[in-house]
Amino acid sequence: MAEKTLELGPWTGCVVLFLQSSCPHVNLLSLYKDQHRKFLLFKVVKLTLTDSAGGLGGYEILKLHDADPMLGVEVKFMNADACQRFLKSYASGTVCQSLSQHAGRLLTVPQELAVQSQLKAGAHTLDLCLDNIELCLQHIHCSQTGRLRDEEIECLEQELQSQALSHAVQPASLAHGETPLPSNCFKFQRRVFEDRMLTAADVQNFSNGVGRQWKHVGRVLGKSCRALKGPAIDNLAYEYEREGLYEQAYQLLSRFVQAEGRAAKLSRLIKALEDCKLTVLAENLLSIQPQE
Repeated sequence: MAEKTLELGPWTGCVVLFLQSSCPHVNLLSLYKDQHRKFLLFKVVKLTLTDSAGGLGGYEILKLHDADPMLGVEVKFMNADACQRFLKSYASGTVCQSLSQHAGRLLTVPQELAVQSQLKAGAHTLDLCLDNIELCLQHIHCSQTGRLRDEEIECLEQELQSQALSHAVQPASLAHGETPLPSNCFKFQRRVFEDRMLTAADVQNFSNGVGRQWKHVGRVLGKSCRALKGPAIDNLAYEYEREGLYEQAYQLLSRFVQAEGRAAKLSRLIKALEDCKLTVLAENLLSIQPQE
């Protein structure tokens, strides 16, 4: 039944994601009302949704609004596949975990941000039926809205795109090696990106997209990671053979993160993917939109 839903043509649906911090000193609604921190919070939400939906193309933020004491995020999904990925991420707790990690990096909150959430489609509270993804998809598809993207969101999106371009376009002097890259940055496809630790969402997106190439990526990572040297890759393949490619890839990158700790950086994974000619997956992890 679920497969039939995903095979349909044009598909849209809307949800409202309600978020509230459990930390007494962090109020998401207050942060959004603060003109100086509104953009950073929007960026946190945008990155979280991109992680969980598998890229930028499957969803659109329509509005952020006051649902005191919670922050409401109205989201429109443009296809059922992206919506299904989001629902699975939400059900597993990955959405809140990803938001916590992005908030810790961008908002510099004093402690790991614990987040409470609720997901609604029209009058339906989806938290009550997350074990039935097909039913959730039906509720979301039925929850259509004629709302266009809020003018404030338009401005925030434009600001985000301008910031991305200013960070991504590499200066000519850098290309000639005249100015070294900052220690917290790395280069990919002649663009400069901010480096960071790998997140749970990165592990999930890698596992979804790498397929049979996970062994090759593992061997490249193993050149600088003791936990993946020797027979480690073949042992993982044997141990998780019954669970399939996703689980094998998931266990590989999870082992890398556990072994390397704070040194398990995004730049190392991107370099490994580049060495294995998996540039499309690398672009997905970096949220690079394909050129038309």
